[in-house]
Amino acid sequence: MKAKFTACLLAASIAGLGAASAQSATTLRMAHFWPGASGVNQEIFEAWAATLEEESDGELRVEMFPSGTLAKPDSIYEAAANGIADIGATAQGYTAGRFPLSQIVELPGVATTATQGACVLQTLYDEGHLDSEYEDTRPLFFFTTGPGGIHTIDTDVQVPSDLEGLRIRRPTAVAGEMLENMGASPVGMPAPDIYTAMQRGVIDGLSFPWEGLKGFRINELVEYHTEVPFYTLIFVATMNQRAYDNLSPEQQAVIDANAGMKWAGNAGEVFDRLDVEGKQEARDAGHTIREIEEPLSHPDWQKPLQDGIESYLTRLEERGLPGREVYEAALAASESCATEQG
Repeated sequence: MKAKFTACLLAASIAGLGAASAQSATTLRMAHFWPGASGVNQEIFEAWAATLEEESDGELRVEMFPSGTLAKPDSIYEAAANGIADIGATAQGYTAGRFPLSQIVELPGVATTATQGACVLQTLYDEGHLDSEYEDTRPLFFFTTGPGGIHTIDTDVQVPSDLEGLRIRRPTAVAGEMLENMGASPVGMPAPDIYTAMQRGVIDGLSFPWEGLKGFRINELVEYHTEVPFYTLIFVATMNQRAYDNLSPEQQAVIDANAGMKWAGNAGEVFDRLDVEGKQEARDAGHTIREIEEPLSHPDWQKPLQDGIESYLTRLEERGLPGREVYEAALAASESCATEQG
């Protein structure tokens, strides 16, 4: 009887420890706009969440809200700032004019791969060039797509004039100006809205990296692809400052260990691989793919892109922002990032 009583006490004690451990775990709500089944969600955000849980011995857990289910794509950053989400991952360009210096990395010629783009953007932040744009949250890591091209339903775009009159979805105002310079009529909308808009004939095509064509199933709707790398979309994964402050020092240490260049690089590698898969998917479907190499020096494509760069930097100067200084820093980071990756 005594042995049985002792065993019961031991079992109750173990159960109590388990309950206490479960109660001490902190669950962080993370909002983003990528589909739950996408490689971006599974291989970046879910992988990051799993790392936090493992390295915190289960004390940190992340509840994921993909596809804009907790906050709409253009409200995710504000949701992280005001605490609706503990963590948000979004495209800075979805909030027009809110991150003008960060969006310098979107300009053509700054990055040729997602890994390089992530390195450039994270470097600019780490060097203090972008501090003023993120004072209301605690950035975790920055990343980018690979260069975005032009994809259309039924128009073979070989030169800019082929875009005349076409309604092309643009991800940000920066990319939209480039499209206007090429003769297109840019239409703004978040990525999750593209599929339905194309089905309904609202747009004739879109600007997108190859990764997005697969992740958002756009290869099902388009037939023509013009690989003219004229922009790179930028992203930030950022945390509500109060949510971070409420963590224990040990939990904060786990967050800090999984922030910065380490996860920027991880995200970049995922995007680069997904770009390869998205392009191969289009090839396998028999789509027409046009490749425009070195567009900034190409006789047909150079002028609209160079004009777009100059126009954007001039507007930053008119706002009293150090646009050209940050642009030069971005080009320097681009060179060093390419060397490190080489």
